[in-house]
Amino acid sequence: MASLRRTRRSREPRDLVGGAAPAVHTVEFDGRTLPAQSGQSVAAVLWAAGILAWRTTREGGAPRGAFCGIGSCYDCLVTVNGRPNQRACLVPARPGDAITTQEGTGRADLAV
Repeated sequence: MASLRRTRRSREPRDLVGGAAPAVHTVEFDGRTLPAQSGQSVAAVLWAAGILAWRTTREGGAPRGAFCGIGSCYDCLVTVNGRPNQRACLVPARPGDAITTQEGTGRADLAV
């Protein structure tokens, strides 16, 4: 029975390789404070908080979030610290970042 308990024990990859716990900080998303770990992308922080959509399309306002996860598709665009059109899957979440849902192109004067 003891060996059965050992196999069911929940372990993270960090436990297996002996890595140190990451530094933790916070970011703000649409006025909500979220925990973030050092090295996480904005998309990873949002996913961890259960947020799956953070952009709406230009036409129709359909919700979008991460699709490819490698910066190829532009579905995960978000506004970070007032700067629109940031790919959430590529941008690292930094302490104190103010992240907001991006509506359409992010600003009226952007000709995309």
